[in-house]
Amino acid sequence: MLRTGQALSKGIHPSTLYALRDSGIVEPVSRGVYRLAEAPALGDPDLVVVATRVPQGVICLISALAFHAITTQIPHEVHLALPRGAEEPRLDHPPIATYRFTGEAFSEGVENHVLDNVNVRIYCPEKTLADCFKFRNKIGMDTAIEAVRLYRERREVKVNDLMRYAAICRVAKVMRPYIEAIL
Repeated sequence: MLRTGQALSKGIHPSTLYALRDSGIVEPVSRGVYRLAEAPALGDPDLVVVATRVPQGVICLISALAFHAITTQIPHEVHLALPRGAEEPRLDHPPIATYRFTGEAFSEGVENHVLDNVNVRIYCPEKTLADCFKFRNKIGMDTAIEAVRLYRERREVKVNDLMRYAAICRVAKVMRPYIEAIL
């Protein structure tokens, strides 16, 4: 994966980059993002493109639930957390839904995963569950409850982490009955 800005900073002239594209050596993945045409297909192209184009963002909510396999929902857009005050990303593809976070709610619980040789920042499952309760009016309470149930079935339950992230996201009182029910 190579961004146009990275190519220019390495001394590659734009006409050289476009010639490589026109000859089929590199192919565009998204606006301003290229990859070698002979490289194997991307495993998760939407997350990789978003991580490349918006490196300060963190994959969250339904996209993070799908990554951690604790939902049956299929995300129709990439859910992306941004720090308050960050510029809104301009992406043609894939479609994204942005959410604004501040302080610890943005910085805590971030995991770095390497997908197709690209560092992708994704919230851990416990932080994602707390975020789902925080944004329950946008994604649906049924999605949040289903995620808690699947989390219990498929992962080791980390109650202390769940409650710590719930406190950071200010949803501890809302989450507590559901956490107590799964124990």
